[in-house]
Amino acid sequence: MKTLSLLIFIFANITCKETTTVYICNSPKAKKYHNNSKCRGLSNCTYRVVTIDLEKAKKDGKTLCGWEK
Repeated sequence: MKTLSLLIFIFANITCKETTTVYICNSPKAKKYHNNSKCRGLSNCTYRVVTIDLEKAKKDGKTLCGWEK
């Protein structure tokens, strides 16, 4: 029974992909994403701060802000 429960848990986690929202400065030169909209790394953003999916941020070459590591 434990094995069956474990298999169901693993399968559910593989098939139910969770979307995570992150924050970026909408500047053409911005290279970081932020998990928190109040991150001090966003304080210098002179453009608009927008939310996007983590997957999209990574696909666009953005990496996690150093203040959040």
